[in-house]
Amino acid sequence: MPLPGPPLLAHLMLAAGATSGFRHLLAQPWLAAAGIVCAMASVVWSRAAARLARAMRRIEDETRTSGTSSEAAKLARSAFNKDLHAAILYAVLAGGLVLASFSTSPWFEGLLLAVTIPAVVSLRYAPRFLSEARLAEQRSRLERRAEEVLAQDQLAPRLAPETLPAYEGFDIGWVYEPGSGMMAGDFYDVFPTGPNRLAVVIGDVAGHGMEPSITAFQVKHVLRTFLRQFRDPAQALEELNKTLSTMGRPEDMVSVCTVIFDTEANTMRHASAGHPPAFVWQHGDMRPLRATGPLLALDPTSGYFSRDLPLEVGDLVVLYTDGLTEARSGGQLFGEERVAHIVRRDPGQDTTILCKTLLEAARDFSSPLHDDVAILAIRRV
Repeated sequence: MPLPGPPLLAHLMLAAGATSGFRHLLAQPWLAAAGIVCAMASVVWSRAAARLARAMRRIEDETRTSGTSSEAAKLARSAFNKDLHAAILYAVLAGGLVLASFSTSPWFEGLLLAVTIPAVVSLRYAPRFLSEARLAEQRSRLERRAEEVLAQDQLAPRLAPETLPAYEGFDIGWVYEPGSGMMAGDFYDVFPTGPNRLAVVIGDVAGHGMEPSITAFQVKHVLRTFLRQFRDPAQALEELNKTLSTMGRPEDMVSVCTVIFDTEANTMRHASAGHPPAFVWQHGDMRPLRATGPLLALDPTSGYFSRDLPLEVGDLVVLYTDGLTEARSGGQLFGEERVAHIVRRDPGQDTTILCKTLLEAARDFSSPLHDDVAILAIRRV
């Protein structure tokens, strides 16, 4: 291999000398590299702080113009202070690392102690930071509640419609009262399953919030399909139970009560999955129709049965959700007996008036109503 010529050898010697000089100048070059990285981080946080500063000024100007106080301005200032704090911290750290890289002297490394200054500032203003964090948490809760209210405006008419179609041979009344808390999973439905068959459904999904309401919406429409597919409502509930069990949401316990009115056979067939008892008025007597199986989504192998009753003109069936019977006054519940007493007092009154009477009685007993209340009354005419 030929040896390098004089010009090339001279360049290599200069480069080696420059490298040696650089290494001699920077006793700890790895600290310099770390300082450069910290400087870049400081630039990033500074740009973020600058953006937040502009947003903060804009919000404060809007607040002064409107003459109102704004939590948004406080949160913007908090976010700006935190980004500015991070930018200063990285800038101090970058300067300390770069200066410390020039020497192994403990005095140069002592410059890194300047990092404690932003740390002390953090400790000094820790209560303010925590207060601002709580404010941000409260604001996020309010925003979440606002989202749920908007969603309720969309879901509520589908779960508990304000109007129901009229069906020949039946007088149908209904009422729905949302509770004072978060939206719940109450729903009801009335629809034909055949030329001479009318299905009446009422149900409730445990819990409050968006997820129970979405589950209620799914249950309502899946049950429609099964009740049209199977003549026996108990079989429809069994299929619905299997479907819910495969969804992998065991916390969504669902109660449902179904009554199928058959005007050709003059019968009504009742099946209930853990729902509060319906009341039927027949031949001058009141009787409860209790659950014919457990709550849905508890066990995919659960069985359900149905009961058949004769259907005659004047017969009345009242269905409701547990928000009615579980209305509280102190430690006392409104209870099933009060429901039965009100129905028994005047079973021949208009079904809509009957539903409103039950709701008003619950309001008088427990004001406000914390849980949703849905009531259906169906009379054969």
